[in-house]
Amino acid sequence: MGTVFSFDVRGGEPEAVRAALRAAVASLHRADDVFSTYREDSQVSRLVRGELGVEECDPEVAEVLELGAEAERVSGGWFSLRYDGPLDPTGIVKGWAAERAARIVAGAGVSGVSVNGGGDVQLLGVPGPERPWRVGVSDPLRPGGLAAVVSAAGADELAVATSGTAERGAHIVDPRTGRSAVTDLVAVTVVAPELTWADCWATAAFAMGSREGLAWLESLPDVEALLVTAGDEVRCTGGLARRLG
Repeated sequence: MGTVFSFDVRGGEPEAVRAALRAAVASLHRADDVFSTYREDSQVSRLVRGELGVEECDPEVAEVLELGAEAERVSGGWFSLRYDGPLDPTGIVKGWAAERAARIVAGAGVSGVSVNGGGDVQLLGVPGPERPWRVGVSDPLRPGGLAAVVSAAGADELAVATSGTAERGAHIVDPRTGRSAVTDLVAVTVVAPELTWADCWATAAFAMGSREGLAWLESLPDVEALLVTAGDEVRCTGGLARRLG
């Protein structure tokens, strides 16, 4: 998936944890094999070329396509699996795969796990007694600085995902035009229980721009967000303050 994944695992029986980590890592490699648009032999590439039907692919393909269709419906089309014409599930697979990997490890009976996939994080459980997970949100306008620190206190599961131009340039596409999204934003960070959705919502909101994106994010249940504009304005959903610390 063109990025680095890291695991922070707390508690659990060592052998069970090692086995779960091997399974989680294998699931990430398998996701890359199945969904990569850069591999000519991947199931998604063959699906796009008409060499396979969805029913002939691994069940995960149908699952991801259904999730993508739901994301498109909820976002009013601002998130799309066909933003540039052909089917491309790239925008949803990384968050989905990282969340799935975290749940595989959590199933080993650990007290807490954090999976970081290219800066997008799924948190489950706790790192220690009376200690919540905390995630630093990079400041897109001040390299090395933090725009905020998100706390998972009181939440059994929490995800933090950011979409923007600071790390990868203008890579987010406006599904209406098929070209790079041109908005007043440089970054959108979404906080939600599940990384699959947090990642989708951050991408969609960035394409919308700050005004429409913030209003839409406010309408979503269990979702908070921080938006940073090119003019160095910070805009937040009403409940974000409860997640900072």
